[in-house]
Order: sequence, then C-alpha cells, then structure tokens
Amino acid sequence: MPNLLNIFLKSMLVDNVVLIQFLALCPFIGMTSDTGKATGMGIATSFVMVLATAVTWPLYYFVLEPLGLKFLQTLIFILVIASLVQLVEFYLKKSAPALYSSMGVYLALITTNCAILAVTLNCISKEYNFIEAIVYALGSASGFLLSMILMSGIRSRIKIANVPNFVKGTPILFVAAGLLSLAFGGFSGLIK
Repeated sequence: MPNLLNIFLKSMLVDNVVLIQFLALCPFIGMTSDTGKATGMGIATSFVMVLATAVTWPLYYFVLEPLGLKFLQTLIFILVIASLVQLVEFYLKKSAPALYSSMGVYLALITTNCAILAVTLNCISKEYNFIEAIVYALGSASGFLLSMILMSGIRSRIKIANVPNFVKGTPILFVAAGLLSLAFGGFSGLIK
C-alpha cells in the first residue's frame, strides 16, 4: 500500500504533468480564465486520462506485445483516446450543455492532449502492473486538475491586481505559471 501512495503522490506533485513535465499547456492557459470552466476541463481530462490508461494497459500487454505489434502502441493509444473523448463529448452535450458550449474547441483538443498520451505511455515504460498504472493515472489526473484550479485562482487574483502595462495579458500568465512551476519543484524531495 505505501508503494501505491508513493506512486500517487509522485505523479500528482513531484512529476506533475503540467507544472513539471510542461505538458497540456494549451488547456492550462486557455481554460483557466474561469474556475468553473477550469474545473470542468480538469474533470473531463482526468476522466479520459484514467479511462485511457485502463483501456490501453491491457491492450498493450494482452494484444500488442504478444502479437509483436509494440511499434503500433502510439497509434493505437491515440485512437483509444480519441474514442474516449467522443464519449465524453456526447455525455457533456446531453447532460451539461452549458459546460459543453463553454469548453468549445478545448473539449475536442482533449484528443490531442499530450498529457493523456504521456500518462498512458509512461505506464508502459515504467513497467507498472495494472493497479499501479491506474494509481499513476489517478495521481496524474489529480495533478492536472489541481494545476488547473490553482491557475484559475491565480488568474482571478491577477484580474484585480495592479499589473504593470508591459506584462499585462499573456506575459503575466506565463510569469505566474513559471512561479507556480518553481513552487511545485519544491516537492522534488518529497518522494525519491
């Protein structure tokens, strides 16, 4: 059990997909202007990330590896991710139309979200068993959601702050993201 907790905390804080690995920066900057949108995007991406790991891990170990088709893993994983995003899109369109419309193009961009592909590939390269892979995906998804919510909170503070003209807009967002990344770098000694 302590190993699973280590995997979870390491993937969430120490190796955060956004703030340490610098993946999924498009939704990180594009969808964090509002906390509701950021949370919705974080949950949708997290759902796809965990489900994609649950589907791709057995697919790799029980189909691709035994048949000698490991070279197709990236292509197959992208197809699985795209299919799962379509399911999420259909679900949101029916159950939460306001969230669906507010996400706009960013919902479709979950398909090409490199963080999701990176998590599925990392589970294979780290040679995790199925339970460890799911815990790793849950930790990475939690880290993604945490970074989205933190950035949306920072952006709400930036809106009311007296920001110098030369850094208003996108530059101050990247400065804030860089400082947030440095703060997360402090977790590097948490788990070895």
